[in-house]
Amino acid sequence: MNVLVWQWGKRGGGPRIAVEIAEAMDELPGVTGLLSLSDRAEVLAAPNPPACALAVPTYDGLAGFALRLASAPVMVPWLARKLRKLRPDLAVCAMAGPIDLLMVAALRLIRVPFALVVHDADPHPGDIHQAMVRLQRIVARRAALLVTMSQHVAGRLRDQGIARAAGGRGPGVPVAVIRHPPRHFGPVPPPPLAHGGKLRLLFFGRLLPYKGLDLLGEALAALGPRGDMETRIVGSGPEDPALDALRALPGVTVENRWVPEEEIGALIAWSDALVLPYREASQSGAAAAAVAAGRFIVATNVGGLAEQVRDHPLGRLCAPDTAELGQALSDLLASRDAPMPEAAATGPRIETWPDFAKAILDAMP
Repeated sequence: MNVLVWQWGKRGGGPRIAVEIAEAMDELPGVTGLLSLSDRAEVLAAPNPPACALAVPTYDGLAGFALRLASAPVMVPWLARKLRKLRPDLAVCAMAGPIDLLMVAALRLIRVPFALVVHDADPHPGDIHQAMVRLQRIVARRAALLVTMSQHVAGRLRDQGIARAAGGRGPGVPVAVIRHPPRHFGPVPPPPLAHGGKLRLLFFGRLLPYKGLDLLGEALAALGPRGDMETRIVGSGPEDPALDALRALPGVTVENRWVPEEEIGALIAWSDALVLPYREASQSGAAAAAVAAGRFIVATNVGGLAEQVRDHPLGRLCAPDTAELGQALSDLLASRDAPMPEAAATGPRIETWPDFAKAILDAMP
């Protein structure tokens, strides 16, 4: 069986997840994983780039997007010809993108079904890509299977009438909930606090309002100056008062910048604990990286984030509230000299990317 996995973003988690799924498919008996990325994907320019069976020309800016859509009468047949040569039996969209309808049309021409991995069912407040969620709904209704990484997202898709009711055979697309595998960015680093210094607290990800950076700032301010903790806020996003408030706190640094993939492993390894103070969440790639690296996680009990963190031996959940977040951080500081939980050494059985890939194949109608 040939399985084509596509994601045409240029950087960020989307292309990396596509690589993980395609390589995982290739590990399954009797399955060949084929990868399709944007010809401008960051991962293709990195050291040891993945094998890409189909590099697709994408675009820059709104004008380029409009031009690419206008080229559909040429682009769709071109894609269909390329796909026929690859002979996929199934396709998987690893994360929806703006021009996926071109691929959907090409797959329909050659009669190949596809599964769509849905990361967010609703636009997040402050997210500039809110229109993308609406476009994703169009793609989702044409899929043979929807895949989510949390019951929370699956429930929202059912509420919207896109996904079929649980256990039902009525209208809607069937949905499979498959847990988010850990995301490794290099070798597993030494255990938290092995450096013997201050507790290193890290927030990593997009700096957007729904990520709760104002809650984090208030919680850290309430804790007061601490000589036993340092905090880094690293990611890209618009400047706002929450970032200014964090910068004003002693022991806190804010790095508002895009983090290239080759730097992520070192950043996670620097930390002892990741803090995820979100006001809402579908799931978190940062949490998946923290699980893979064996880091402590302090996260708010919201959406699909709770599903990711609750079984992690080093995970702590709290309400999206300044006082409770502050208490969770205080408890972590107080317990820094306690023995590591025994399960942290071996951990519970956690899904791998081949597990994820196999579950997609098993769930296909």
